[in-house]
Amino acid sequence: MSPEQVAEVAEILRLLGEPSRLRVLLACLAEPASVGEIAARAGMPRSLASHHLRLLRASRLLRAERHGKQIIYAPRDDRVRCIVVDLAHHVLEDSELDEAE
Repeated sequence: MSPEQVAEVAEILRLLGEPSRLRVLLACLAEPASVGEIAARAGMPRSLASHHLRLLRASRLLRAERHGKQIIYAPRDDRVRCIVVDLAHHVLEDSELDEAE
């Protein structure tokens, strides 16, 4: 990987390291949704969800499509879902290993 690519991956990991932002991303993985729906799923104010959505779009993790007056957010592609699912499995496997010891 080039230094620029390493920096981009590090930035994505930094973005995902913020719990509220990760909850917003998880709320979009279930099914595409509007800002209001995402805020409700993530349990946060609409303005905060909107802020996190803007950052996730800028990092190319989410895409936005206009449907009438609403903007609907969804993962940019299946690779985003794989990143989050793989990380979750990693955490869950570590928890299961800790319990077995």
